[in-house]
Amino acid sequence: MFAIVATSGKQFRVSEGDRIVVDRVSANVGETVRLDSVLMVGGDGGPMVGTPFVSGAAVEATVVSHRAGDKVIVFKFEARKRKRRKTGHRQQLSELRIGAIRTPGAGTGARPAASEQPVKAARPASPRPATKTRKAAASKTTQE
Repeated sequence: MFAIVATSGKQFRVSEGDRIVVDRVSANVGETVRLDSVLMVGGDGGPMVGTPFVSGAAVEATVVSHRAGDKVIVFKFEARKRKRRKTGHRQQLSELRIGAIRTPGAGTGARPAASEQPVKAARPASPRPATKTRKAAASKTTQE
């Protein structure tokens, strides 16, 4: 079984036992974090695609370590002005080990029945009342 999870502005395809490196999470080393933004769950029962997320699905991961990423050098230079600035940046990262992939419906790959699926609300009417266009209003003033 695998899942596609969105975290840190990126998407990861994960299976149980995988290790991924994401932006720093606020949990300590050894703690378990729950990733609820599951975009898709695939496995034996076929894929379950969310709109945008699969409701009820989650991925549990354990924080293995915190570390800093590779240094990125930023060098700004303006020609003929004797202006140079060199700075560096190291992104703070966390390494996660994927533990369990929870699917909605207690492990069954079935989708909810049509009666259980949420009904989309009707689109509300336009918030602004219909007004005359500028062209129509301009032609009226020229006729008078």
